[in-house]
Amino acid sequence: MDTNGIPSRLRAADTDRERVASLIQAAGGEGRLSLEEVEERLGTVYSTKYTDELEKLTSDLPKPAPKRRPVAFGHPAVRIHVAIAVVLSVLVIARWTVSGVPFFWPAMPMFWLAMSVLVHARVRGARRGFRRGDGVVVA
Repeated sequence: MDTNGIPSRLRAADTDRERVASLIQAAGGEGRLSLEEVEERLGTVYSTKYTDELEKLTSDLPKPAPKRRPVAFGHPAVRIHVAIAVVLSVLVIARWTVSGVPFFWPAMPMFWLAMSVLVHARVRGARRGFRRGDGVVVA
């Protein structure tokens, strides 16, 4: 135990072992490890008790690249559409400030401009293979 009462070595969970095993199998599939090394390391993975022992098994392997989220507004046509919608929104707001009308009437045109941009991004995203749960990320 260290000074905070937290154990210095943590016991490995099955999910930790599976994560390391998949990294080792991927390295074997890429040719970074021989078949004997893969078998030896996998045997060690499933017999380890602590997480620091698991880290030693993959310390000489490259770390997997982080997954990038798809960019829905990355297509040039969608970016142009966004720029046009912003310019039109600014012009409509300027017209509203000059007109002196007490209610904010540009809300409706701006809403439909935003909807058109979102639909355009969604259509472009569907063509690029985005799924519903991917979300929308602005590049």
